[in-house]
Amino acid sequence: MLSAKLNSALKFTSKYGLRTICSSSISQKETKITGSKTPGSLKNVVLVEGVRTPFMVSGTDYFNIMAHDLQRHAFLSLIRRTGIPKEIVEYIIVGTVIQEVKTSNIAREASLGAGLSLHTPAHTVTQACISANQAITTAYGQLSTGQIDVAIAGGVEFLSDVPIRFNRSMRKLMLTANKAKTPLQKLGLLAKFRPSLLAPELPGVAEFSTGETMGHSGDRLAAAFKVSRAEQDDYAIRSHTLADKATKEGLLTDVETIFVPGKDKPIVKDNGIRVSSKEQMAKLKPAFVKPHGTVTAGNASFLTDGASACLLMTEEKALSLGLKPKAYLRNYVYTSQDPKDQLLLGPTYSTAKILDKTGLSLNDIDVFEFHEAFAGQILANFKAMDSDWFAQNYLNRQKKVGVPPIEKFNLWGGSLSLGHPFGATGVRLVTTAANRLIKEGGQYALVAACAAGGLGHGMIVEKYPK
Repeated sequence: MLSAKLNSALKFTSKYGLRTICSSSISQKETKITGSKTPGSLKNVVLVEGVRTPFMVSGTDYFNIMAHDLQRHAFLSLIRRTGIPKEIVEYIIVGTVIQEVKTSNIAREASLGAGLSLHTPAHTVTQACISANQAITTAYGQLSTGQIDVAIAGGVEFLSDVPIRFNRSMRKLMLTANKAKTPLQKLGLLAKFRPSLLAPELPGVAEFSTGETMGHSGDRLAAAFKVSRAEQDDYAIRSHTLADKATKEGLLTDVETIFVPGKDKPIVKDNGIRVSSKEQMAKLKPAFVKPHGTVTAGNASFLTDGASACLLMTEEKALSLGLKPKAYLRNYVYTSQDPKDQLLLGPTYSTAKILDKTGLSLNDIDVFEFHEAFAGQILANFKAMDSDWFAQNYLNRQKKVGVPPIEKFNLWGGSLSLGHPFGATGVRLVTTAANRLIKEGGQYALVAACAAGGLGHGMIVEKYPK
């Protein structure tokens, strides 16, 4: 009798026109893609390769360059690594959150800077921390429906140089001054000027709808799910330790060396990894809810600069070019919750939804790659996923989702340690999931993330068969 796991996998694969071939050992399974057979049927989409710049703490090594420089480098690195002709790229999509006004459509500016074809359209998307995820799935839509065969999706964030504006009163005065014609009108405007109008206006770091920072939400979420400070510190130490190990063992093959003008040496790795002891972590003071909060600089993701890019194709096109894909992009979901009380619970909602949608179970997943906004956020999601009450009251299901096995979870570090450039993290998650499937011999990976606004994303990635 077939195992429950294989039954579940068969339900999933049959939904996508897959044929499962079983060897004498049920655990050794591979899927063969039959491809499109009827006009209008969806095409298989594959991840050929993904790269990223080293992720750097904001205000450090990338301080004197611009966001489009990082994205341009990611594009060039991707083209160089895959060896594809630049002119075959048919569409480019980039995710970003805090935009530089001079390069508002940064996808286009970076593609032009990288020497990609002038005739390749490019656009920029923004969806908070899942902006690169949105870039990927937007490209997925064009590829799967046959609109295009080759796309690049990426993401970038550059928090070392965010746009700072005059406050609104000063802006109004300046805009009105442009329309003043007579000396009397200009003097009248000058009389309205006050030195206080020169106070700058920094980009908002709080939810517009609630006025609350994500750090405050992280503290409240940890308190609501009774996640202790010690648990959060332990998880953060785990993330940094695993990232340090993966770096030293050469597992983070998506990282591409970058040469920055003015620097004597090339930048070859992430610089935010810090392996601390429990004693050192315990000394850190609360960063948001003072003095009793549990979120600190040590158990939260840090402001990060970085860019990423991945090459996506229809399977047919990739094979015709002699390329070996890393993985199939199988299915995805987006979710949305109350940004006040459930801002950071996107992984719980998206995991439940993507598993229900595909017919897979938690046991079918070999690799988990979740975005780590805060250690408390990850642990609170674990507790929500392990609760029948939460499932029944919020997920519209009778039984809990279940907790991802920790031995399969974020084994090469995560956003807490590697860094989190808002617009770029999604490509890192998907690329790492594919690379881990290849390295660990698994078949299915689940990528999940939360984002500002109470948003969430989930995706199933499947290793490409040998």
